[in-house]
Amino acid sequence: MKKLLQSKKRGSVIPLAVVVVVILLAMGAGLLRLGLSNRTISTRTASDIAARCAADTGLTKALFEMNEKLQVQPWDGSSLPQAINVNLLNCDAAFSYEVTGNLASGFIIKSVGKADQAQRTVYATIGLRGLFEHAILTKGSLVLKPDTVVDGYNSQDPLDTDIKVNIGTQSTLDASIVLNSGVTVEGDVIVGVGGDPDTVIKDLGATTGYQFSGTEEDPLPLMTPPALPDMGVDITATGETVTLDPTKNGQYGNITVVKGNTVGVLEISGDVVLYITGNIELGESCELIIKDNSSLTLYINGDIHCRTNSVINNEIPPEDPMKFQLYGTAETTQFFDIKAKTTWSAVIYAPNADIDLYANGDFYGSVVADNFELKAGGNYHYDEALREVEIDDEGVRFVVKRWHE
Repeated sequence: MKKLLQSKKRGSVIPLAVVVVVILLAMGAGLLRLGLSNRTISTRTASDIAARCAADTGLTKALFEMNEKLQVQPWDGSSLPQAINVNLLNCDAAFSYEVTGNLASGFIIKSVGKADQAQRTVYATIGLRGLFEHAILTKGSLVLKPDTVVDGYNSQDPLDTDIKVNIGTQSTLDASIVLNSGVTVEGDVIVGVGGDPDTVIKDLGATTGYQFSGTEEDPLPLMTPPALPDMGVDITATGETVTLDPTKNGQYGNITVVKGNTVGVLEISGDVVLYITGNIELGESCELIIKDNSSLTLYINGDIHCRTNSVINNEIPPEDPMKFQLYGTAETTQFFDIKAKTTWSAVIYAPNADIDLYANGDFYGSVVADNFELKAGGNYHYDEALREVEIDDEGVRFVVKRWHE
């Protein structure tokens, strides 16, 4: 009887063991299935990320190629950048891109990235952007005198009153922007990427729009003067009036305008282009004047010194500031001390220049500088028409306007 009971106990263990084994097998299979599923998802995610990176790389490459085409003048839109199955470095992925469109309708970049079975496609609408998107942009300090008003207008459309104006610096250092008492900026004030507006902007009682940190830096490339004949001489006006017309377009050493028995005057008549490899010196009460219906495009590799009561200006300052274009070309620091007896109208692009501006009237235009201070004069008016650029304008580049997948 005892042996029979023991036999029954041993027999009941076997089904229990089988159940345990089945449960363990089920759990193991489930874990294996889960692991395989996670690995598959991980592989797909990695491939998807790689494909997206490849697509973004293709877009960046296409944008670079479009800007390279801009360097070749005249512009040729008959052949636009494209590429097929370009391998992405250090990654098992590839991209293809194609640019379509024209100057009239705009350009669209389509970029396709592939990695294993994953594929991602991105599109970007690109357009031209010029040097003068900001009313004032500096790499370093920006100082506005008390009670200055910075606003906007449109020289090409007087009915346009909705003008977006901004001033800014690429610096993140404390007090890089100084807004003195009574300053009004009818727009935003932007500081360098990652900067703290509360410390970068020294606000002494200004009224502005938003104050915030930028998301990307504008590239500020040096301008290369156009190919001009080397005249091998300086331009000098000592106690006399000297007139330059388009037949005098060229490269010169220095410009020196000083007093003799009378004041010295340098007149610009017609559309004149000059490249000055040295300095510009205006003596006391002397003038560099751009005549009505004329323009001056001035490239300078040195400094500009305007002595007491001297002036660089238009005879009748137009609302179109492109009538006087001033470009600093030096790789090292330049110093521009600019004075005007009346309203001043111009654009200045000199990313390595320290610029002090004195005017007895208002200023119309835009300034890009290393450091800029508006020391005297009236108010500052930015021309929104400067944002409308052409393919052959100085310093234009393609930028992404819109982006989507």
